[in-house]
Amino acid sequence: MSSLDSVELLPEPDDDRILSAIDPSAVGFQDDWRADVTGWAPAMPTPINRVRRKTFLITNGIFFAIFAVLLLWIWQSGILLVELPPAKSEWAADQAGFSDSSLDGLTGEGVRVCIVDTGIDLSNPAFNGIQVTFKDMIGDSSKPVDYGSSAHGTLMAGLLIAQSHQIGMAKGIDLGIVAALSDDGTGKNTADETIVAQAINWCIEEFFADIISLSLGGSQTDGMQREGPSVSVTRKAVDRGIFVVAAAGNDGGPNDDGKVSVPSNVARAISVGASTKGGTVWENSSVGSQVTLDGTERQHPNMKPEVIAPGHMIVSTGRGDTWYSSSGTSDATVFVTAALALILEDQPRVKPAIDSDGSCVDMVKEALRLSSSGGGELHSDKTGYGELNAGSWLEQVRGLPTCQ
Repeated sequence: MSSLDSVELLPEPDDDRILSAIDPSAVGFQDDWRADVTGWAPAMPTPINRVRRKTFLITNGIFFAIFAVLLLWIWQSGILLVELPPAKSEWAADQAGFSDSSLDGLTGEGVRVCIVDTGIDLSNPAFNGIQVTFKDMIGDSSKPVDYGSSAHGTLMAGLLIAQSHQIGMAKGIDLGIVAALSDDGTGKNTADETIVAQAINWCIEEFFADIISLSLGGSQTDGMQREGPSVSVTRKAVDRGIFVVAAAGNDGGPNDDGKVSVPSNVARAISVGASTKGGTVWENSSVGSQVTLDGTERQHPNMKPEVIAPGHMIVSTGRGDTWYSSSGTSDATVFVTAALALILEDQPRVKPAIDSDGSCVDMVKEALRLSSSGGGELHSDKTGYGELNAGSWLEQVRGLPTCQ
């Protein structure tokens, strides 16, 4: 990885609190060249308060008058307070096809998933008994810690491995987590691209991941004339047969730049947009371009984004005994990661091997395209090939020929 000793740190034009790493020595350097990597944090996750509800029993008419005063006293004293559990978003897993019978009994057992994010806080009771492999690239902690605003990494991990309340979609996986992003003091989770690249490389070389899940992304601009470190290492992963699932980005709407985030723009990576309850694309989900920065037209099954998945008002684990509701392509990315983990458990022949050349990644992505409701013939810059259907995707993968 290249050193950052020679780079300049310049404030972003839209927010001077965010600094971008600028390499003046890069070929084709322009003033708008950016290589910042920003965690696609949910739009300030909302804490879900445990509601305390007063209850009382209403007796029949004969006894009501006798006990009315007593019941009123009990009501006012709060003796019969009942603590209700926090909300859930189980609709999202159903919408994404996780209730399909083809997935029955699958938990992701034996599949190695590596998350690059802000870390994880294991103090949530939903993680009781959970063991994770943790790498700290922010500090020097030997124990799992979450450096993020709103515990972003903990939110993402809970969608996969929570053991109670709202059960994770792939609770049996072997999970590795790299803390590479942190709160910059303004409520944003940011990181240097080189650190993120090193984290991805750790997932490849040290953790031996089958899947790398990246609920983060950076901007790609027309001024880019070289491949940044996060793109290079992502390409290294997918060319070795490791699946990389990455957020498309949260800049959708009138100010959308028309490009998915880096490194989800890598051809063999799976770029994920977000949908709402009911399957409509989330308004802030980034639009993709079907022409790369070097002018090459994208081809099936690598058009961007490839898929959308639930990413609006998704409930997951927070710090301590808390649960949060969040929205973003970060959440959507984890749904695709979970589906892929179940597929690799069911079909271990498509997992990366020593002699993998990326062809299994290509075939599994083709299966993803064909699993869409439209049969994969149509692609939208906003919705990709359609919404994730985990069960249908597995059925398509089961029919694949041998690959490397």
